[in-house]
Amino acid sequence: MGYISVETADGPAEAYLASAREEAAPGVILYMDALGLRPQIAEMCERIAGWGYAVLAPNVFHREGSVAELAPRADMRTPEGRDEVIAAAKPRIGRLDTDRAERDVDAYVRGLRSLAEVRDGRVATVGFCMGARLALRTAGRHPDSVALAAGFHGGGLVTGDSDSPHLAIASARAALLFGHADNDPGMTPENAATLDAAARDAGLQSSSAIYPDAPHGYTMADTVMYQEQGAERAFAELREALGRHLPA
Repeated sequence: MGYISVETADGPAEAYLASAREEAAPGVILYMDALGLRPQIAEMCERIAGWGYAVLAPNVFHREGSVAELAPRADMRTPEGRDEVIAAAKPRIGRLDTDRAERDVDAYVRGLRSLAEVRDGRVATVGFCMGARLALRTAGRHPDSVALAAGFHGGGLVTGDSDSPHLAIASARAALLFGHADNDPGMTPENAATLDAAARDAGLQSSSAIYPDAPHGYTMADTVMYQEQGAERAFAELREALGRHLPA
């Protein structure tokens, strides 16, 4: 569909909204990766919307600038270009601390549920790369609202900090779905096992797998890290999980 504005505690955030149905549809928040809200993310929103959902992808770096101002300038289909964009994004990631992230996810849930395109009832959230952390925080802060939280090639989900994203699982009531990148230093097999244990301790349904040979960022077709096999598996598993926990 196109861009709308979502009001947050720290000002408006641009967000891409996709909906393929004339009537209201179940809502999904899609959290972008560190590379920004760009045509690739819009295409992913439209794909999920085609399954019968209304999908909202906020510019999680809204404090740093507009979508146009933060758009990647380098060709991310080359290692050098992607490295350049990642280097520019790292300070933004650091400034999106837990307090800001939690204020924002509250606003995104409110914003999604206020839309005429979104059906009353529970919602889902899916995050990619750093967005997986936001998906977990959303599920933990809104247990009565979030039916499914999914994350693909997520990094930093398990840390030694008192506000580690994985700790949000304890207060969640959502089903969980994870597709981890293989040999990802930001999500080790030990980290994945910690996530699984947290889900078990919380009594949540959880599906978690390390995708063989899939690099970090494997879903992003506009980067050198894209792996079609891993991306298609992620979308297939997401579609199945949405159909089971938040049917359109």
